[in-house]
Formats: sequence, structure tokens, C-alpha cells
Amino acid sequence: MLTFVGLGLYDERSITVEGQKAIQAADRVFAEFYTSRLVGATVADLEAAHGVDIEVRDRAGVEQDPEPILAAAAESDVVFLTAGDTMISTTHVDLRIRAESRGIETRVIHGVTAETAASGLTGLQNYRFGKAVTLPFPFVHGGDDVPQSVVDSIEANRERGLHTIVYLDIKVDYVPRRGGPDDHEEFMTADYAAELLAAGWADELGVVVARAGSPEPVVVADRLSALAKRSFGDPLHLLVIPGEIHHVEADALAALADAPRSLLPAE
Repeated sequence: MLTFVGLGLYDERSITVEGQKAIQAADRVFAEFYTSRLVGATVADLEAAHGVDIEVRDRAGVEQDPEPILAAAAESDVVFLTAGDTMISTTHVDLRIRAESRGIETRVIHGVTAETAASGLTGLQNYRFGKAVTLPFPFVHGGDDVPQSVVDSIEANRERGLHTIVYLDIKVDYVPRRGGPDDHEEFMTADYAAELLAAGWADELGVVVARAGSPEPVVVADRLSALAKRSFGDPLHLLVIPGEIHHVEADALAALADAPRSLLPAE
């Protein structure tokens, strides 16, 4: 049996009760934290909270060499942990397909996602979101600006009146270029992302969500050019580019994100 468990958004307490029970019942527990991670808990914190040893796999160890995970799941109960909701990444879908093709029973225990948290914290209605995008560090795609594919997706959503979640790049196991929190990780910050996006939409409204799932998340709405000049503290951050704003959403952004009324539809 291979059980995929989403850990939620912030720390060792963010997991569901069902997920916690699955971990404690498992014979072996694997995890990956390259697609996302819990910034409020270390692997040691998770191990102490759940009373297990966790075998962390890097990208190559999941995507190119999943055999140790699959072989263990063929003979025993194995849990595979990820931050957020476990099936958001195609990496995890691929691992589940591999397991099923070998006759290994699989199960999914969901966790809270950044997408639902962004909607809940900002007051923007979940069904009014369009295609999400990921904004990469410029050095990743060899340019100095926003990739055209990101621009096209945001514009397509805006033309339909839909909001866009902009996930911000995470890089692990490399030498940092923008001063990450240690020698192997770097997280794009919302101010830097706003600076990149402001090149094309300086006066457009953006909404920053920082540390969703933590005890004190931060939600701030303003022009992208203004957001680019502010600091939003520790990661993880994301940005929302609103489309057409319903009057209830406008009230929520004013009350929950301190959005300037001049940037919102008239009451």
C-alpha cells in the first residue's frame, strides 16, 4: 500500500487527523520537499510530532529513481509526504500511476492547498479564479523579465474577468543568488515578484498572501508598483492578480487586505 499524505501549509500541526493516523500506522515514511515545503517545521519536528523516521528524497530520488519507494510499498505500508495537498504536483501523480501499474494499492489523504487558502484569506471567490501560473526566477529561463507564457495566462484570465494565482519560485540544492535562508534554498518573495510583474502592470491591483496556514498570515492589497517596495517577511509568499471584482470581494479586500478603495469598484 502506498498512501500519499498532504501535510498542509505551515508546520507539523497542519496535517489532518486522518493523515496523522496514516503516518503512525506506516512501516516506512518517505517525503519530498522540493515542490514545496513547510516553513514552520523541520523534518526533525515532523519526526518528533509523529514518532517516526522520515526518509527525504530529492527530485531525482522521486522522479528518476522511485524504485526504493515502490519496492517498499509492494511489501508493506508506505506513506509518501508532501507539503500542501499531495496531488497538486504532476510528480506525485506520476508516482501514483507507477504504483498502480505494478498492482500496488494507493490511497490519497488530502491536505489544505495554497489555492484554497488564498481564496479564504483574501475573500476572493474560489470559483472566480482562472488558470494559475508559476513565476520563475529570471535566471531559470535565461531572461531578465517575466516569461511570455506567464503574461499570456494572466492576460487571458483578465479578459475573462478571472483572478490569477501566481505561485512564486522555490529553488533547493543550489547556490543562492538572492540570499536564501541557507546555502541550499531560495524562495522568491512577493515584493520581488511584484517588481517583475509591475514592468507590465505597474498600476494594477495585486494581493500578497504570506505564510498562509501560519498563526499570523499576512494579506496585503495594493498596486503592484507599491507592493514591490514593501517587505512581507519570511516565506512562503504568493501573489494574486484579481480580475473583475464582485462588490462582496471588494469589501473583503478593503477589510481583510487593506486595499485602497480607489483601486476597487465603486460601491
